[in-house]
Amino acid sequence: MITRRTHVALLAASLLLTGCGGGAVASTQGTPTPSQETSEPTPTPTPTPTPSPEISVEVAPQQIPGLGPKTWAKVPADARQAVVVTGRGRDSSASTVVLYERTVAGWRAGASRPAHNALNGWTDHHLAGDLRSPIGVYTLTDAGGLLKDPGTKLPYDRGVGFTARGTGFEGEPLAGSFDYVIAINYNRQPGTSPLDWTRPLGAGRGGGIWLHVDHGGPTHGCVSIAEDHMKELLRTLDPDLHPVVVMGDAKSLSR
Repeated sequence: MITRRTHVALLAASLLLTGCGGGAVASTQGTPTPSQETSEPTPTPTPTPTPSPEISVEVAPQQIPGLGPKTWAKVPADARQAVVVTGRGRDSSASTVVLYERTVAGWRAGASRPAHNALNGWTDHHLAGDLRSPIGVYTLTDAGGLLKDPGTKLPYDRGVGFTARGTGFEGEPLAGSFDYVIAINYNRQPGTSPLDWTRPLGAGRGGGIWLHVDHGGPTHGCVSIAEDHMKELLRTLDPDLHPVVVMGDAKSLSR
């Protein structure tokens, strides 16, 4: 069942500091005598300084930090929300997630969250079973999970198909991993349930790449964050703001 709920978080702020100065005008004391008027020059008033122009002390960047020209060129011009997943290294399963939102002043960063990606790290050419997460920029259009919709504006598919079983690579239980998921539009049909197995690039290129609840270890190809952070992300993402995920190791994202 697909439901939609309202919650949007978009703020804009720009802090300005106005520098201004003042001056005093010199004057004589008392009434001068005629001799004083002829022998003493009249004091010249001190000019009042012109007020300084407004100076911006905080301006959000117009481009998301850490993204090089090749990566930045793939971010759609209409994107107003970007989930940036930055891997610790090409072969590392540790990463961080930051939600950036575009405001009138530029891109504003949210809190940095710890995350996991695939066991073997990252790849520019993901293949089924390679245990690497795909590097790239992908749209986010669909969500779902085993638990009820926490209040997202994304279409949300709830069902038992999101039941996770077994253990992870470090022996940790996978139960609850798919309580909340957001489908990453890598090799999938946007506008469908995350459970839809349509693979436009073919089955050999893998698929089923999601943002989902962290189980305490590396993933097969997904990106996982803590449950509270998943719920927060679901409540914040808004399809009207054309959200995307930008994901890869730091070096690759800087290209």
